[in-house]
Amino acid sequence: MSKYLNKTFIVNLFIILSIFGLDRFTKVYVISENEKNLSSELFVSKFLNINLIYNEGIAFGLLSFDQSHMYNILTILIAAVILIIFFMTLKSDGLKKYSLLMIFGGALGNLYDRIFFKAVPDFIDFHIGNFHWFIFNVSDIFISLGVLFLIIFEIVGNQKNKIDEKNI
Repeated sequence: MSKYLNKTFIVNLFIILSIFGLDRFTKVYVISENEKNLSSELFVSKFLNINLIYNEGIAFGLLSFDQSHMYNILTILIAAVILIIFFMTLKSDGLKKYSLLMIFGGALGNLYDRIFFKAVPDFIDFHIGNFHWFIFNVSDIFISLGVLFLIIFEIVGNQKNKIDEKNI
């Protein structure tokens, strides 16, 4: 047990809890402001709107279902993927581990909402003119950044391996 309760564990736990906490704080704040204003449109500008919606699907509203049993199956599948990511973080190191921690922390934030609220509150709406990107939340930011970093590390790693093979 003491093997896992070291400085690295504490740093990793701090990262996960910070992402989860920031996500919870922003969602609670936006939901409370929404209830005060009695409107889902909380802030409007040229490029950014804060507009609360509840997403019952997965990323960007995909796979939204009206049937509760399909929602529950999807939630169980998401929980299984999060568990796999958890075990991947245990076996990884370096920047890859931090990317997986970002994904894990963000995924926990959205899973929490799926379980306790039956939907994920999304509220960040970037747009240029009438072109709106998908509405997302803080957890989605960390998940997306973690995935982006993993892709970059994979590309850089593959390029390095090709250079090393040529030099042999």
